[in-house]
Amino acid sequence: MVQMKEFRIVMPMSLEEYQIAQMYMVMKMQRQNTTGSEGVEVLENRPFEDDAYGKGQYTSKIYRLQSKAPAWLTALAPKDALIMLEEAWNAYPRCKTVIKCPYFSKFRLTIETVHRADRGHSENVHCLSKEQLAARQVETIDIASAAKDYWSYAIGSSTLDLSKFKSTKTARGPLSKGWQDRCNPVMTAYKLVTVDAPYWGFGYRLEQALIAGERALFLESHRNCFGWIDEWFGMTVQQLHELESESDCSADEMQKTMTKEFAAKWAKIDSKQHGLAIDR
Repeated sequence: MVQMKEFRIVMPMSLEEYQIAQMYMVMKMQRQNTTGSEGVEVLENRPFEDDAYGKGQYTSKIYRLQSKAPAWLTALAPKDALIMLEEAWNAYPRCKTVIKCPYFSKFRLTIETVHRADRGHSENVHCLSKEQLAARQVETIDIASAAKDYWSYAIGSSTLDLSKFKSTKTARGPLSKGWQDRCNPVMTAYKLVTVDAPYWGFGYRLEQALIAGERALFLESHRNCFGWIDEWFGMTVQQLHELESESDCSADEMQKTMTKEFAAKWAKIDSKQHGLAIDR
């Protein structure tokens, strides 16, 4: 059964500032979470142009997350079950991400994001049909909250208390109760997560686990966006692209590090799934 959930993350910054914050956060979190055996490998990072999305940046990455797998999943699958391939098309303020797993070849997770300068009250930014709206669940994430579930412990590492944090450069914060209704500037990231794992016996449990994992990642990454505001505030998109070029490994180098086993499994995935499909 396909699961669909929309997460709304209100942020105390403008749309233009969020674009900078997100780029900086992605680079820093990738560095923090990459070790010799686990983490993120950037295979490709290039401009793209699409009739539906316009111009933007395409990236292809491998995520090796074996140590973060829950015990019930490691009992069913080998270590490479949490080796994921991510393709992303970032045409800010719209973005699309598709995640696949060679071990679970039928599995597919899609994240469609729309960013708006509002307080999270827009009801159908993804232009869903009546049937999709009926199936969609909605949750608003408060970045000042501190979740305590399994995935938050597995993914989260920030200990910053945003209810006490105040930015030196912008004087924004602390984020006390009800801050979403008072802050200015303000914007919201609307993230629609659709996951399909059509496997008898454990598919639903896998879908629920992955949605919970995405929620924890959204919370951690957006807490960092604001918590690191004094590091990125005042930077430009061009400066961040230059930093990306310095930190990304080349596609050729990444090909050398990919195991033959991973490449063989990925080759079996239907090539028709590649590209930016925006069909509804």
